[in-house]
Amino acid sequence: MYELKFNIEKCLDCPSQACLTKCQYMNIDSKTAKNEIIKIAQGEDSFVLHNCVTCYACEEYCPMGNHPFYLIVERQEALDCAPVPRPLIKRAIKLGIPFRGEPEIKPIDGPALNMGAFSELMPLIQGKLFENIPVISTDARKMFHYFCQLMYLHYAKSSVIKERLPGIINTIARHKPTQLICFHDECYGTYASYCPAVGIDVPFEPVHFYEFLFERLMELKALIKPMNLKVAYQRPCSSRLSPDKHLFVNRIFELIGVEIVKRTYSDENALCCAGTIQGQRVEGSRKRARELQRKNIEDMKKAGAQICVFNCPACFQTLGRIVSENGIKPIHMSDLCRLAIGEKPTGWR
Repeated sequence: MYELKFNIEKCLDCPSQACLTKCQYMNIDSKTAKNEIIKIAQGEDSFVLHNCVTCYACEEYCPMGNHPFYLIVERQEALDCAPVPRPLIKRAIKLGIPFRGEPEIKPIDGPALNMGAFSELMPLIQGKLFENIPVISTDARKMFHYFCQLMYLHYAKSSVIKERLPGIINTIARHKPTQLICFHDECYGTYASYCPAVGIDVPFEPVHFYEFLFERLMELKALIKPMNLKVAYQRPCSSRLSPDKHLFVNRIFELIGVEIVKRTYSDENALCCAGTIQGQRVEGSRKRARELQRKNIEDMKKAGAQICVFNCPACFQTLGRIVSENGIKPIHMSDLCRLAIGEKPTGWR
């Protein structure tokens, strides 16, 4: 079995315990934070395991590169303190099983774009930005053969990820991609962060979707017309696994001529969409989720955002309607980029 590379000595040497003191969903002082993360590292129970909203942010906050969130999830599973009701976990585990026969494997021997478990969102990768890029995982009946499985971090089921992920990687590798452009940044986080953390080999180079979009926009720079829009960006929890790629958000916005509004809940201080919080076992979780969503959207409105830009389809599903009801247009990043080069995405008015 693959094992998490976690070093308790790094926690003992940590000057800040930022993994927990920066948490936006638990109020923890430095002394308590150090005690609790050491307890968790030693296999003991902690209130942190029961109150964690699984937003991934402590992976970014940790200054020691020591994977505190992966540790929390593994300890939640080992001590059977699941963050969501067990019937939901059981249903979710069944959802991600590869089925309906083997996918058709066509060797690529070059860059490929992986839709993962979002084959139904193929309209989001149309037009000039995606010309001559082979796409794998286009068949919705077989997309779970390409599903990174990392969503099970939200369910305290690292064992499911470790069991299934090597097979997923093998399926992708059979296409012989030199680079794998990941439509969803949770997939990118899987191959660039989680796999190295637990010792799973990745035989291809993962590429973040935003880095790919930025490079294609640079190639098509002559077509870009400044959009002069004020935008807010809904940063997904999976982005916390690749904070070094978050810079491409601002680079893309600057290139296409949109202004990212200055607000409280952005960048490292971003609030999650609260989708996972809604279903948690903690009493009052739905009310808490609604309050967090209200704070997030009020922050966008106060800052003057006209557009809310999404990457994660789950965030879009959770917040898209609410954002729209508050007078802010929701849009996926790739559609915004297509607008910038004069294309009209499906459904845009």
